[in-house]
Amino acid sequence: MLSRRKFIRNVALGGGGLLLGAEAFGNFVIGKKPKVIIIGAGFAGLTAAYKLHQRKIDFVILEARNRIGGRVFSHTIDADEKLVVELGGEWVGNSHKRMIELCDEFKLTLFDNYMNSRLIYKGEYFDKGKWGFSAAWEKKFEQMKADYRKLSDAGAKKLDKIDFWRHLVNNGCDGTDLELKELLDSTDFGESLRHVSAYAAIAEYADSDNTNEMDKKIKGGNDRLAYALKDAIGEDKIKLQHKVQKIEQGAKVKVTCTGGQVFDGDFIICTIPTFSAKKINWIPALPADTQLAMNELQYARINKNASLYSERFWKDESFDLVTDMPGHYFYHATKDQPSKKGVLISYAIGDKAPVVATQTDTWRADMINMSLKPAFGDTKQLLVKQEDYYWGADEYSKGAYAMYGVGQWFGIRPILLRPFLRTHFAGEHLADWQGFMEGAIESGEAAAEALIGKPKPVRRAAAA
Repeated sequence: MLSRRKFIRNVALGGGGLLLGAEAFGNFVIGKKPKVIIIGAGFAGLTAAYKLHQRKIDFVILEARNRIGGRVFSHTIDADEKLVVELGGEWVGNSHKRMIELCDEFKLTLFDNYMNSRLIYKGEYFDKGKWGFSAAWEKKFEQMKADYRKLSDAGAKKLDKIDFWRHLVNNGCDGTDLELKELLDSTDFGESLRHVSAYAAIAEYADSDNTNEMDKKIKGGNDRLAYALKDAIGEDKIKLQHKVQKIEQGAKVKVTCTGGQVFDGDFIICTIPTFSAKKINWIPALPADTQLAMNELQYARINKNASLYSERFWKDESFDLVTDMPGHYFYHATKDQPSKKGVLISYAIGDKAPVVATQTDTWRADMINMSLKPAFGDTKQLLVKQEDYYWGADEYSKGAYAMYGVGQWFGIRPILLRPFLRTHFAGEHLADWQGFMEGAIESGEAAAEALIGKPKPVRRAAAA
């Protein structure tokens, strides 16, 4: 079977010649390097820009928000204690090669963020190591991952046609095992397993490490990398509050923003979520199948409610907790940040997310207290403040990250990856799997490489 990584890379780079054409390569030959307009200052846009900057290719980044980072959203919840939480992209896995390399390059510290999961299920609290799946199901799931690695291309496409919940049931998952899989794995996709492509889901587990990529975070906030990239490429290259309204493509490209600002260039790298991309007036219009694919792709409804407490009553710095309550998943968001105070984030997904998001702080405080009570008793008196962000209502993405549904991995994904005239597309929705900063970085760099080509290695003369 063609692996997900190779499949994506082949589709993304395969259209590069169509975008560049002989004219663009000719521009490089005669020294007239093109200007690239990058839409979006998230990690995909910033890393695409950094690639262009390293090759001395002119560019400008147009960002609709009043900040850089996109769906990476670090927030200082207590300025006096310097406590930072992530209301957006959070996790860095040990296997996230480019993320780690960039942090090393910019001298950003990655600290351990591994968690020890507890469970509250049907009103009963289970401490770390005191709960889990049945031995029979553990063995079966390992076999499912092994079977995935042996899939033919036809088998992979067949598996994409059913949802992950059904795939689990078909393989004998039932009872408590099935309920725990729903509670645990739905936090990875942001929606119920009944909505996720079985192929996309099993591939994520078969291809990821044992901690499911939840190993590290950047000290001081994940947005430190965004600011490091900004400093490297030059702040003047980023235009904030420049929402793209119209894109015209012909012999050149012309991009018009809602404020009337116009930018001319040769090529575009569009890194924004499909919800925003499809609202742009494209001239000529996007192909009908691209428009349909953008309309079909869903982004996960995730609500993050950060609760600051006067003390860390959970004691363990590596604390996290899966529950069958509306708050769903709780984890220590200020791990190893020195303070008596601490923050637990409630990470609610799918149908639960808008329910939590639309209530008052008082309701949320009561809900969280009720959720945690089987483990810690009444903790409401320790609550200092809350910060809530619902990605399902985000103006630009209408969701936290992309979720490929039944039939979509091999159905709409190749369409979304395909360049359109002088435009290449990038973003976490086009990555190996969704919801990680690593994916945004890899897709941004891939789009830049498809546009300008990889740098040739320096050949050194042999010593005499």
